[in-house]
Amino acid sequence: MQKPSGHEQNADQIAYWNGPGGQRWADRHAAQEKILGPIADVLIDRAKPRPGERVLDVGCGSGATTFAFAKAVAPDGFALGLDVSDPMLSQARAFAPKGLPLDFVLADATVYPFEPASFDLLASRFGVMFFADPIASFTNLRRALKPTGRLAFVCWREPKENPWMMAPLMAVYKHVPKMPPVGPEEPGPFAFASEERVMRILKGAGCADVAMEPHNLPMDIAIGGGLDAAVDGSLQIGPASRALQGHPPETVAAAKASIRETLAPFVKGQSVALPGAIWIVTAKVT
Repeated sequence: MQKPSGHEQNADQIAYWNGPGGQRWADRHAAQEKILGPIADVLIDRAKPRPGERVLDVGCGSGATTFAFAKAVAPDGFALGLDVSDPMLSQARAFAPKGLPLDFVLADATVYPFEPASFDLLASRFGVMFFADPIASFTNLRRALKPTGRLAFVCWREPKENPWMMAPLMAVYKHVPKMPPVGPEEPGPFAFASEERVMRILKGAGCADVAMEPHNLPMDIAIGGGLDAAVDGSLQIGPASRALQGHPPETVAAAKASIRETLAPFVKGQSVALPGAIWIVTAKVT
């Protein structure tokens, strides 16, 4: 397995996404894509990629968004997917549809030497909230954009607005101590929840016309598999899974029962849909 060289402050994130955590995400790529696929559709609608454009997809994971952007800009455009996770990029390369104008690079966006002014669009689905120094990271990314370039990405709003993630975690906390709190400006899923902070970062990196659109949508964590699938998914990945790491089987079993009880009221047929809340962020290069 390869690991990208990167900014020293991003070392913990690089280690995580190339360790067991990153492998779990890779193993669940198909399920996660069913959950997050509608958000990719929203992102592409707002990003408005056009045929012939060059797109930089940051934090591309297993490549689904890169594939979608490549289709949108084909045949004369190009999409480059960038990620620090070798397990996920290995899947992206293996799953890439033949004939699409795309490539992937294992790299840290904070320090990667992009060709200046070489992309029309910088896009990301949940791939930009993990930078230790986001102003430095976006400054480097902005240099990769043409003077007419633009940004479009999605990030999570506040935890309380995303019960699809937090409800299983609260159920687990009935049985295990709470994990150490993550500061509002520390890297993590909710690091861009603050509208003020995102505005400050992007303007500090030299972006203009920053706009943030709140968007709510249901998240079917069962992906059509019913309550059992929703409970199992919560135990395999996400904050509830992390909170249970290292605890004995009897504790996990008790927590599983609590998750099931918590999610049962949301069952509709084979779906278990809980509210989700994102920001759709757009900006231009100054």
